[in-house]
Amino acid sequence: HELTNAVDQANREVGNRFDFKGSGAKFEQIDAQIKMTAASEFQLKQMLDILYSKLTRRGLPLEGVEPGKVETHGKIAEQAITVKQGIDQDSAKKMVKLIKDSKLKVQAAIQGDKLRVTGKKRDDLQAVMALLREAKLGLPLQFNNFRD
Repeated sequence: HELTNAVDQANREVGNRFDFKGSGAKFEQIDAQIKMTAASEFQLKQMLDILYSKLTRRGLPLEGVEPGKVETHGKIAEQAITVKQGIDQDSAKKMVKLIKDSKLKVQAAIQGDKLRVTGKKRDDLQAVMALLREAKLGLPLQFNNFRD
């Protein structure tokens, strides 16, 4: 939901800026992918900066955003940006190995694109959260369903 709002705000800013007037520059969101279209590569770089600023204002981490290659077709330059959602299998396996090597009394299980960690003590779960934050896995981490 926040991604859609950020893309809409970026589109509005591109429409209002003087240096983009009449250039046909725009953002399009298709599921978890954002397609940028502009007249030149330079404008695409400026649009990427605009998008990054809107994403950070909305609280979306930039680690989950992966810009693709710039493609030029005549007078039009395009770039696809992929937004990662969930945890891929390789990263999930690394996280499970890291948790098991820590010798904490918790169980980690991969469930689709999520990693579920269960344990009896709240302190153990908080220790796992701190461990994963410090590991610098290159993934934006979100923790939910934490027991109160």
